[in-house]
This record gives sequence, structure tokens and C-alpha cells, in this order.
Amino acid sequence: MRPSGRNLDEMRGISIDTGVTKHAEGSCLIRMGDTHVLCTATIEDRVPPFIKGSGLGWVTAEYGMLPRSTTSRMRREATAGKQGGRTVEIQRLIGRSLRAGVDRVALGERQITIDCDVIQADGGTRCAAITGGWVALKLAVQKLMKAGEVVSDPLTDPVAAISCGIYAGQPVLDLDYPEDSEAGVDGNFIMTGSKRLIEVQMSAEGSTYSRDQMNQLLDLAEAGVDQLVATQLKAVNA
Repeated sequence: MRPSGRNLDEMRGISIDTGVTKHAEGSCLIRMGDTHVLCTATIEDRVPPFIKGSGLGWVTAEYGMLPRSTTSRMRREATAGKQGGRTVEIQRLIGRSLRAGVDRVALGERQITIDCDVIQADGGTRCAAITGGWVALKLAVQKLMKAGEVVSDPLTDPVAAISCGIYAGQPVLDLDYPEDSEAGVDGNFIMTGSKRLIEVQMSAEGSTYSRDQMNQLLDLAEAGVDQLVATQLKAVNA
């Protein structure tokens, strides 16, 4: 039995509310159970120096956790004067995951920055950030298209992410914190809506896993991404 009482292949409740901030070109609040992440998209008419003049667009991301997103207060990274290694790793993951679903020629020479701020954490924050980040990005692109600044949609396939793992010897979908902290194996699966893999992060802690178990987790992840993509499309087409 999972701590939450969910079935092995059961997701937490998912909701995505759009237009939650006034100034961002695209914004949403994604809730996956008790994990809540605010995602905003900012459009800028500039690109990093290494692609300037190439005609290619760029998508990048920043990630952070609010001090009371966890059970005890976390110190703001700004007070330490630098970002932690985990933060840097996650925001790089978000950026490259979202770029994998972008036609950068169609986007044109501009940059869209996705800011992902964790309001409340209960496991799977990076997956929620990627999934919500795509919604914010899509809304920003829709604004560019409506203004006639982009002719063809550079986002033809959604990008979403879900965690899966081996908990109490069983493959489970969408780990919450009690499961994530005790799972012998856990992984993050980033995919497109057409089931193309972008990245898989798998690790075993105190256990190992078989090829068959890996396949079971992939099957669970595909089913989870299907649900996430349906929620994303409903949000951006509302």
C-alpha cells in the first residue's frame, strides 16, 4: 500500500491554472498533489552571444524554492551569495528539456526565459516545473503569434515530465515525498506528447533494478505523460 493510498499506476490530482500573474507573457500555477509550482515566461528581443546573428531562438530557465515550500524554513540562496548545485542542475534540466520541443528557427532570434518557483514541495518539483514551464512557454508563443511576430508555431509537440520509482518492491507512478525519500529506485522521465524521450534520470539507492523493471517504469511514465499532456492542452486551449 502506498502512503497516500493511491494505486500503483495512479497519479496525484493535477490542475493547471493559467494567467495567474499580470505582467508575464505566459504564466500558470501547476498543482500535482501537494507540489505547487508557479511558472512564468518572459520574452526578450535578444539571445545569448553564442547564437547572436544565427536567426535561432533560445529558451532558458531558472528554478527556485521559496523558504517555506518545505516543512522547515529553507534559507534563501540569495543570502548565501550563490545558487546551490541542486538548483543549477534542475534549471539546466528544465531549459534543455523545453528546448527539445522548440523549433528554434520558427521562434526567431529572441529568448524566452521560464521562471519556475516552487511554492510548496511534496516531491516531483522538477517534473512539475517542466510540465508547467511548457504551458507558460506555449502561452507566450501564442501571444507572439497573435501579434504576427511569429508565423508558424515553434511548439508542435508538448513536453512533460513525471517521476516513477520502485517503492516497497513495486513500480509506482508519480512519487510524492514519503515515497521519494524511501524508494530504492527513482527516476524522472521527460517526454514529448508523441512519446519521444528527451531525458531519463534513473538512480538506485540501496537497491538495484532489472531491465524488466526499467521497462515497467517506462510504461508507467508514458501513461503519466499522457495524462499530463491532456491537462496541458486543455490549459493552453481554454
